[in-house]
Amino acid sequence: MSLFEPLRLRGITLRNRIAVSPMCEYSAVDGVPQSWHLVHLGSRAVGGAALVIAEATAIEARGRISPADTGLWNDAHVEAWLPISRFIHEQGAVAGIQLAHAGRKASVDVPWRGGARLEAGAGGWMPVAPSALAYAQGEPAPMALDEAGIEAIVRAFADAAQRALDAGFELLEVHAAHGYLLHEFLSPLTNRREDAFGGTFDNRIRLTRAVVAAVRAVWPERLPLFVRLSATDWADGGWDLEQSIALSRVLAGEGVDLVDVSSGGLVTHQQLRVAPGYQVPFAARIRAEAGIATGAVGLITEPAQAEAILARGEADLVLLGRELLRDPYWPRRAARELGADIAVPEQYARAW
Repeated sequence: MSLFEPLRLRGITLRNRIAVSPMCEYSAVDGVPQSWHLVHLGSRAVGGAALVIAEATAIEARGRISPADTGLWNDAHVEAWLPISRFIHEQGAVAGIQLAHAGRKASVDVPWRGGARLEAGAGGWMPVAPSALAYAQGEPAPMALDEAGIEAIVRAFADAAQRALDAGFELLEVHAAHGYLLHEFLSPLTNRREDAFGGTFDNRIRLTRAVVAAVRAVWPERLPLFVRLSATDWADGGWDLEQSIALSRVLAGEGVDLVDVSSGGLVTHQQLRVAPGYQVPFAARIRAEAGIATGAVGLITEPAQAEAILARGEADLVLLGRELLRDPYWPRRAARELGADIAVPEQYARAW
């Protein structure tokens, strides 16, 4: 049964092919994860997922989406993450974390308060981007990064990777999707630079390559590295699947073990065509044509659906998001429905 087969990635083995997709909880204080994060992430490990990836975690304070995002830019963050990663490991799952910089989409309020742009006097800050282009009409333009600023971003990713290791994580994902900073450099819709980081495909992927190289240099050889990509911007003239395949070929040769394939999030005029498993074909194409393992994500809700994705060879891993918010024990339900036998925590054995 494909969904419950182990997956070997460098020096670690996932107990099945079910991963918790990184999902922002907007519950941190000054970047420090709280008890909410321990219970939220820990319960998904208890629930049977093989890989639990913590939310988009900022490499620097201005890289947060909101003031309530988690961070890894100082040692206080390391200390707060340690008991969380430790608990995940104790449940037999692998603890991963996604390193991110929100770019021009930074400095907004939390979603349940409307998610509006925050000005400096209201707890916000000046976002940065490849070019001074606002995300939404009526918003102020971000500050375009100069080359020294770009170099600082690369160093911040590497420093955050080292802190992730110190915090007990065994898998890293670099966030280059959903309209955040690395994705903004990739797409010609948001990258209007005329220097070595803009214009041609090779120039637009330069920052992502530099980040991957810097992270891989400090991340141990025995531990896997993922990159999340938006396979398409769903907008004319933007980043698309063919460019995602080409970049994935490059990443495969530079120490990336799996591409986590999502889509969209860059521009407000995107035209998504959403249906169950709508992003799976992107993962399948990248897997087949770029020679790299892929993860499929997006409206994967049923055990039989997840099993079929893997059995058909469309991806190597399925990542669940909202479905695991609704049901932290989805992997155990999937095992029952598919007739698989998975380990149960001793504390819960009498219920099985």
